[in-house]
Amino acid sequence: MKTMILPFFIAAIISFLATPPVRKWAMSAGFMDVPKDERRVHKKAIPLSGGLAIYFAAMLGVLVFLPLDRENIVYMIGASLIAFSGLYDDKYDMPPRYKFGIQIVAAVILIAGGVKISFFTNPFYGTNLLVNLQWLAIPITIFWVVGITNTINLIDGLDGLACGISAIASISLMFVAHRLDHGEMSMFAAILAGSCIGFLPFNFNPAKIFMGDTGALFLGFTLSFLSIQGVMKSVALITVFIPVLILAVPVFDTTFAMIRRKLSGKSVTQADKGHLHHRLLRHGFNQKQTVLALYSVSVIFGIIGNIVSTMHEKNGLIAALIILAAVGILALMLGFLNEREEEN
Repeated sequence: MKTMILPFFIAAIISFLATPPVRKWAMSAGFMDVPKDERRVHKKAIPLSGGLAIYFAAMLGVLVFLPLDRENIVYMIGASLIAFSGLYDDKYDMPPRYKFGIQIVAAVILIAGGVKISFFTNPFYGTNLLVNLQWLAIPITIFWVVGITNTINLIDGLDGLACGISAIASISLMFVAHRLDHGEMSMFAAILAGSCIGFLPFNFNPAKIFMGDTGALFLGFTLSFLSIQGVMKSVALITVFIPVLILAVPVFDTTFAMIRRKLSGKSVTQADKGHLHHRLLRHGFNQKQTVLALYSVSVIFGIIGNIVSTMHEKNGLIAALIILAAVGILALMLGFLNEREEEN
């Protein structure tokens, strides 16, 4: 684990030093988030596109500390496409269908470079049968990449929330990847965590800069890549569920948001005030308390994900399914699909 320390701190320093000039550029170039509706929690215009600092730090970390093999090269191409499409969206509000189209293209670039979910084992047979997904690997991988890319974007609603949760998820994935002997991806996760931590002092409440879609989409895309290369490359079926546990806060929040909007007859891309952080604010939490509470929940799920990764495959799979089902049932009991609660 000592090899993770230097990449982490180098990425954190680069991100920290890059953020002030990025902020100055964003203000001069007109990349500003002006509160236009009641869904916005901030009351004054804040510079956007701070995610460029995270992007630069992560990319430099990859170039310095990781080999430029095929997988890392296609990642850098796809991540750059995602980041700069987010930058365009921060300025010009790109239509959702174009954003999804670009995300699919970025996912296909990964697949073309060999980054995909190809195999898993069936632990409920004595032979631990290896299942080859064959052509199904393509749509499954696209679904995973596009899905995780958007989960981080959709929870980016409070100062420091998405950045901090991404840092926690990266650290959790770092430990799992290290345990699974995926040393390069463990180092990559450390680089991403450092990139987030360096930016966080400027993004935590009261935020001096937002990371915008530039950062949120980049972080989601990178976490999807890390989870495939650092965890899912181990063919055990349980490794599919470990990233879901680690990313439980954004995954469940996004899933219930999509279902809630669909049930209420809205477009799944239409923003609302039904996200978990909005609900906590309505129940008396202030911004900092809400963010710290969700950080704590993310840490707990990160620990759970790491514990499950140490279990025998069959037992771990059963435990993961029980935990995820329990969280889903609890969310239903708390009214996460209730449109009326959202509007109150």
